[in-house]
Amino acid sequence: MMSALPGIGGARHAVPGWRDDRGAALLAVLFMVVLLGLAASLAGQSLGALMQREREAELLWRGLQYRQAIARYYQGKKMYPTKLEDLVRDPRFPGVVRHLRRLYNDPMTGQEWELVKDPAQKLIGVRSTSDLTPFQQAGFPTGLEDLEGKSSYREWEFVFVPAKKTGSSAPVAAPGSGRSSSGSSFEAPSPHAKPPGSTP
Repeated sequence: MMSALPGIGGARHAVPGWRDDRGAALLAVLFMVVLLGLAASLAGQSLGALMQREREAELLWRGLQYRQAIARYYQGKKMYPTKLEDLVRDPRFPGVVRHLRRLYNDPMTGQEWELVKDPAQKLIGVRSTSDLTPFQQAGFPTGLEDLEGKSSYREWEFVFVPAKKTGSSAPVAAPGSGRSSSGSSFEAPSPHAKPPGSTP
């Protein structure tokens, strides 16, 4: 009777080192998965930070437009508006008088602003409802120094309070003129405004 040949019809013998090679390959695959996960996480964080910075710049621009519009409204008859819509069309005049070209949402949330009012419930400013921590902590434009060192965008209040001393406030536009006393237009270009002729 013929005896079974080694490895044929009898017990299978493991190739020396085969299990070690398979284990090393598995560890390499797991290591690559971890690296890819970390890379994706870092990329996501970087993209999120970039988007937040862009929205933050837009928040500063829009908030400043509201502050300046309220200042122009106040200059007319020394009174504050009652709502944001009054800035787009001043109800105190028979004709169309605009202190703001159009209304803007809070860029941090895409929702409406939280209104800041005085004791008489008149509108003196706006603020975001976002609790995110701002990247910018210093170096704000003139008139917005109070935004320094804040821990959330909700603390960024774009408020107009008339100066106690005459001549110390920045020039504002006369009602209906569309231009300030310094000759500049109502609204400065947005940091993310598209070039003329581009699709909105």
